[in-house]
Amino acid sequence: MRRIYLDHIAATPLHPEVFEVMLPFLKDKHGNPQSLHSFGQDALAAVEEARENVAQLINAEPSEIFFTSSGSESNNFALKGLCLARKNGGNHIVISAVEHQSVLHSAKSLEKLGFSLSNVPVDRQGRVDPDDVKKAITQDTILVSVMLANSEVGTIEPVGEIARLCRENNVFFHTDAVAAVGNIPVDAKELGVDALSLAGNQFYGPKGSAALFLKRGTRILPFIDGGIQEGGRRAGLENVAGIVGLGKAAEIARKEIGKRTEKLRPLRDMLIQKLPQNVEHVILTGHPEERLPFHTSFCIEFIEGEAMLLNLDMQGIAASSGSACTSRALKASHVLLAMGIDHAVAQGSLVFSLIEEITSEDIEYLLEVFPPIVERLRKMSPLYSKYLEEK
Repeated sequence: MRRIYLDHIAATPLHPEVFEVMLPFLKDKHGNPQSLHSFGQDALAAVEEARENVAQLINAEPSEIFFTSSGSESNNFALKGLCLARKNGGNHIVISAVEHQSVLHSAKSLEKLGFSLSNVPVDRQGRVDPDDVKKAITQDTILVSVMLANSEVGTIEPVGEIARLCRENNVFFHTDAVAAVGNIPVDAKELGVDALSLAGNQFYGPKGSAALFLKRGTRILPFIDGGIQEGGRRAGLENVAGIVGLGKAAEIARKEIGKRTEKLRPLRDMLIQKLPQNVEHVILTGHPEERLPFHTSFCIEFIEGEAMLLNLDMQGIAASSGSACTSRALKASHVLLAMGIDHAVAQGSLVFSLIEEITSEDIEYLLEVFPPIVERLRKMSPLYSKYLEEK
């Protein structure tokens, strides 16, 4: 059976060069980076080289990079660590309504500790209006967190402008850039952010490898207490192989982002244009232009995303319906609901996110097999039957 992977937002395949550099640290180079012997020093040198590569990818200093186990941990670390370090200066947090669950739930956990929370709305295309952020900021606001790009609908947010507003109001700003870093150019200094989350599984690095950028001088409380690792800010024995892989993936991404974009954007646009032509009652979600170059997302009316995913999988096509962290929840995406999309329509969410190996022939195959799937599922849909009766 032909197999086509269109689920970049869940995880990308491991780049062959990344696998090669990781392998020695899964076999012979097994030292602890905190050990003083040569085995440990070899591991420490590899970790610090990876730190430099990650820093270069986002135009940061190596000392501003702190390794974590996932984008979710980086987001938890940022929100909880930054807010708890500043609780004497205020207790108000501002986030957007379309943030990843790890940001939403971290903010709600902080609410239980006495912090107050404001959710800024988005427009129909999932974009945050910087003026709404400005209006939400009060004299008690200590942190604003707005993602750089949304993994569910692909929309890229005006983070640079929001960060500027935060600086003008002396408020710290964090961005969840997990879906963006390694896929589009990201310059932490140019954006003007205080903290930024990233993860290797989004740009052909290993799962379980991620980092948090913290602008020099930014005070944060440790998320994991214990030893002296990561400058005392994140305790625990380092995942050396994963960190090495993350560093190599960052090095490759820095060189190849342009080439990847040049290849994937036309395929993305082809799918955005042709899918609604081949299937009736299809809604493109997210911004039509200001979106990730590999990302397409739709709502297919009258049927549910899970049914489409299972039928696509039987045709060898892997896709997703919403965030990888919520796709098994069998409920409408909070992102789509925040965008004003009807609950029933949001149930038909479908995301096709492209990886580097995808070809135009793969897109044509999808466009061939998908319409019969939709037709078959709509025949079983009471919503579609009702629509036809009322038509």
